[in-house]
Amino acid sequence: MTDKKSALALKTGAKTNPLLLEALKEVSAYGQATGARVCVIDENFMPIPEMLSEMTGGENTCLYCMKNLSRQNEIKDIGELGEHPCKDMHINAIKESYRFCGSYIYTCDLGFMFWTSPLFSNSRFIGSLLCSGFLGVDIKEPVATLMEMRSGEFNEKELLEHFSRFPRGEPEHIRALAELLLIIAESLSKESEDYHETLKRRSQQQALISEQLSILKNQYPPGGASPSYPLDKEKMLIAALRKGDEDAGRKLLNELLSILIFTNPDQFKSIQYRAIELVVLLSRAAVSPGNAEENILEVNNQYLMRIQETQSIEELTDVLHTILERMTGQIFSFQGIRHASALQKAEWFIWENYTRKISLQEIAGVSGLSAPYFSTVFKNEMGENLSSYLNRLRVEEASRLLTGTKMAISDIAGACGFEDQSWFSKIFKSFTGVSPGKFREQGGGTISEISEENFSEHYRGLFGK
Repeated sequence: MTDKKSALALKTGAKTNPLLLEALKEVSAYGQATGARVCVIDENFMPIPEMLSEMTGGENTCLYCMKNLSRQNEIKDIGELGEHPCKDMHINAIKESYRFCGSYIYTCDLGFMFWTSPLFSNSRFIGSLLCSGFLGVDIKEPVATLMEMRSGEFNEKELLEHFSRFPRGEPEHIRALAELLLIIAESLSKESEDYHETLKRRSQQQALISEQLSILKNQYPPGGASPSYPLDKEKMLIAALRKGDEDAGRKLLNELLSILIFTNPDQFKSIQYRAIELVVLLSRAAVSPGNAEENILEVNNQYLMRIQETQSIEELTDVLHTILERMTGQIFSFQGIRHASALQKAEWFIWENYTRKISLQEIAGVSGLSAPYFSTVFKNEMGENLSSYLNRLRVEEASRLLTGTKMAISDIAGACGFEDQSWFSKIFKSFTGVSPGKFREQGGGTISEISEENFSEHYRGLFGK
């Protein structure tokens, strides 16, 4: 909210949110027990009016500093605190605590340590708890700083007497105080448990995506070429889900989203379109003898609706990760399959060994079934014969190596379990439509850029385009 809106709220005598008044009682008891100086901040990033006496008293951490830096000798109204020279520092810290839905610790220029935690009501940010009262540096440092900044305005003895009121705060102690403050904030926030967990989960997701974006910014400086959409990573994502490797799936999903965000700045709809196509792709992979197609399509429609309803990258990312988690349990989950245990053992053995030459006898032996019977069971219940299944996995791995490494094609063939390069090229082309060399040359069959034209009329129609 702007400063004008804050001033208007003060002039009209707007009542303090009852939850903030309740927070004042709780945090005051916290301050008495811990020795911390406490403050309740409203949604406009201003101390609530009920804090005026504390904010203008001698125990206020910032008062002495503020009087000197802003030349305010006396504060008569809570609104005057808006002229605090460190206002932006505190606002940014509060925003960070909101962003990560947790405690945020920071230090001011004079060396005072602060920590803050957000408050919510019905999933809406309504303010924060802000505490200080401990110095993170030797007392002589803030004294020297103020003496230099306001030479002749105060004597050293007076400054030393003032700052001696504030004890030294060790990092472990401050972290413990911040954790306790967060517990208080979460207990005060209405419907906070689920919402706090959602925000924490989303902040963790965005942190991982931010790491990927930083890598992309270094690889593709402004004004240069942009990365193309990695279709091979979509294949790798499906492969990870088939294996039941959710961690690898999440990493690949974040890589896909990072490239979409990087190449489509401020084009949220375009990213939504690609998310829809990705979900359709995953849904198709989930159709198997153990998962009836009509059930998958019904769930798929629910997923598509959730994607359409998202309003931000954070929401979209969270929905996609939720879908990924559920899809991992659906793709080749063997639920309802008669020989589930045998097939599960066989599949894990295949995933551990498919990059070398393995025989039907070896795989069947792991499953506990005879080779002929296993071959029949595998085809009937997995929907494809063992040879096709192995070749598909090997081609997916080869695709990754072709686009992600400089290995010779003959070496890739051997590393993926093919007997020779000729046989490898034949199988690879049967799955991808191009030779391994052509696939590498085209960068994995990727497209040069993403635009709304890459999406079908059907999906554009979902958004009224």
